[in-house]
Parts: sequence; C-alpha cells; structure tokens
Amino acid sequence: MLVGHIKELVRHPVKSFFGESVQETQVMDYGLYGDRSHAFLDKTREDKFLTITQFPEMVRYKARFSGEESLDRYPNVEITTPEGRTAAWGDEELTKELEAQSQRELSPVSYTPTHVPIGPIEEEHLQLVTDASLEKLKELTGKQMIEHRRFRPNLCLSLIEKNPFIEETWFGKRMKIGREVEIQFLRHCERCSIITYHPESAERDASLLKTVAKERQNHFGVYASVIKTGTVRVGDAAYLVV
Repeated sequence: MLVGHIKELVRHPVKSFFGESVQETQVMDYGLYGDRSHAFLDKTREDKFLTITQFPEMVRYKARFSGEESLDRYPNVEITTPEGRTAAWGDEELTKELEAQSQRELSPVSYTPTHVPIGPIEEEHLQLVTDASLEKLKELTGKQMIEHRRFRPNLCLSLIEKNPFIEETWFGKRMKIGREVEIQFLRHCERCSIITYHPESAERDASLLKTVAKERQNHFGVYASVIKTGTVRVGDAAYLVV
C-alpha cells in the first residue's frame, strides 16, 4: 500500500553536529551512509560520546561530506564552525576548541563506511518522522514554527493521507522505499532534552519537551531497522508491507 513519499533525507557525518540534507544516498546495514560515522569520545565519562546533552553548542557546528560516496573511504568531512571557519575532520585546532568550550577532554573517533556501530548511531538504525505528525505537534504546542531537525530524523515522510502519528501503528511492519530499500518499524522514539535546543542557534525552549511528555507520553517519531540495503532518493515512493 502506497502511504507516502520521502520528503527529506538527513544524515549527520559528525555525531551531534548539525547534519546535511541529501537528495540521494545509500542505505547501509547500519542506516544512512556515514550517519554518525565520526564522533568525539568524552574521556571524562567511560565509553561515552560528547553530545548535545552535555554541550548544546555542538548543534552550531555543521558537518557535510564533500565528494562522492565510496565504500573504501569516506569523502572529506567538511566542518563549519559557528564563527564560519572551515575545518576538516581531524583538525587539532577544532578538537582543542571543542575541549575548551565543553571543558572536557575529547578524543576524535571514526568508523568505516561499511560499519558504524550502535552507540554513535542512536538506539536503532533509522529514525522516521512524518509531516502530518509534525503539523499536529505544532497544533498541540501552539507554535507555528517547529524545526523538524530538533528531532534529528533520518527519514522525513510526506504522507498521502495526513493522519498524525499513523506511523505508531506500523510497529512490526515493513516498508519498501523506492526500488531497493526495505525497513522494519520497531518502536517509539522516546525524547530527551536534545529537542529543546534549536538545531542551528542552540537556543533552548523547554516547553516543547513538556508538551511532548504531556500529550505524547514523551514519544515523537519512530525507530526502524534496515532489512534490505540500496539507494534511496528524495521523492521515492514508500509502500507499507504487511
């Protein structure tokens, strides 16, 4: 059954940095190509990564891949700082800047294009939100503008029938996207303080999380796992498979 089309594809080459929208990419076993493939280990906490929760200013750093996707090695990771400076992944000055501002000792880590583990990747391979659910959330909060990137989704789905939160009835079902990709819906995405920070300015709005907690049992968006890999594109049809 055709339920919608892919409206936006978002990946985050550096964990907790502002990510990039792409028109086309590969869906790997772990999710979108290169998603959270680079991260900063927080050496003040055992086996933990530095995230927006500890250092909200991370959202003001923008990361993108510059070049063609390859399974042998990643394209260059281009980072733009809040001041507009451009740096490459591994830039020691960038690491020192983040250490000074976060007041933590950091260690840059990266993974291969063929495997990014859960940890830097969120709790599951992919997170999906729908346009209808976002519009309903605007109604619930009384806010006309809610930047969907607060929720850091990978897949934004435009529904044919605008039924808010219909995606929460899809758990256990599969979805075919385009000609190749297939995913399986698993569970709710439970929200935390990250959504309170504007994804570009880092300004905080605690009321959003309060509304999601009160009206939505702290759920917004759904998690899915990858069943079949392949190419995914903006505009691809999405079919729900029973």
